[in-house]
Amino acid sequence: MTKERIARRWPDGLRHRFVLGYGMISDDTEHALMTAQALIEAGDDVAVFRRRLAWKLRWWIIALPAGAGLATARACLRLWIGFSPEQSGVNSAGNGPAMRSAIIGARFWDDSERRRKFVLASTRITHADKRAYTAALAVAEAAACSVAGQPRQIFTSQLQKFGDDAEWQRIANRLGESLAVGSSVAEFAASLGSASAVSGYAYHSVPVALFAWLRHGDDFVETLQGVIQCGGDTDTVAAIAGALSGCKVGPGGIPSSWLVGVRDWPRSLQFVERVAERVAQCRVAPPVTWFWPAVILRNLCFFLIVLFHGFRRLLPPYANHPTKD
Repeated sequence: MTKERIARRWPDGLRHRFVLGYGMISDDTEHALMTAQALIEAGDDVAVFRRRLAWKLRWWIIALPAGAGLATARACLRLWIGFSPEQSGVNSAGNGPAMRSAIIGARFWDDSERRRKFVLASTRITHADKRAYTAALAVAEAAACSVAGQPRQIFTSQLQKFGDDAEWQRIANRLGESLAVGSSVAEFAASLGSASAVSGYAYHSVPVALFAWLRHGDDFVETLQGVIQCGGDTDTVAAIAGALSGCKVGPGGIPSSWLVGVRDWPRSLQFVERVAERVAQCRVAPPVTWFWPAVILRNLCFFLIVLFHGFRRLLPPYANHPTKD
């Protein structure tokens, strides 16, 4: 939705509204979990990581996820017909790799060389465009900065180094300038040409997520509120920004109502916590087991709920809220 419609429909702040006052995870969290599981199996071996993540993506698309992006779906199909993980990526600058890279940055927060190698491996499986890699790397570097407890000004000063194309250089300059004058997240998004909605283009969604983290990173609620209010691809932008803020504030910085309000299965909140704990051990181990045969049924239910919301958007807003002149 556009930011105007979001403000009109839900003026009272963030809470779970997906189904009966509860929430479910989207494809962004699914990708982060697949990446985390591949990291558990691979340890420090990027070749093993690439193979394991590629297989997880193959089976993920077979389960008919409701939120699969077109580029990622095409890449997954290319994997199934025989393309290697090094050659399966399609020519797209979408934000799919960026939704997977924060966990890589957190895992290798003290090893910049491995961050780059693992982010590149993750990106090339689905996206061949260099801009997708630049944006994903920026997210991983931000996560590493957050885990290390470094001042965010250090990250801002290094932002230009993550990409060598002119567009990324302009974005890095604009981000620094907007932070310096105290712009809001919405104002920064508008400066990128996303005045009403942030698209899935990596050079739109990732800079907005980074700006929200740099502006409000110590406040998880403000970080997510800022990006969601911008409209557009809100689940991915909020997932990226939330990952970066979460690296700083930890589970204790997330409102308890947001955590207990997640109702999903077989990828439950407890499953997510077990995966996180095993990744944090930083050693090769078996992946966390879960009841994967239930995923297709879960995805069907998820799709029907999304379809309901899609039809609901065609109707007028819930209510007309008074405004002041």
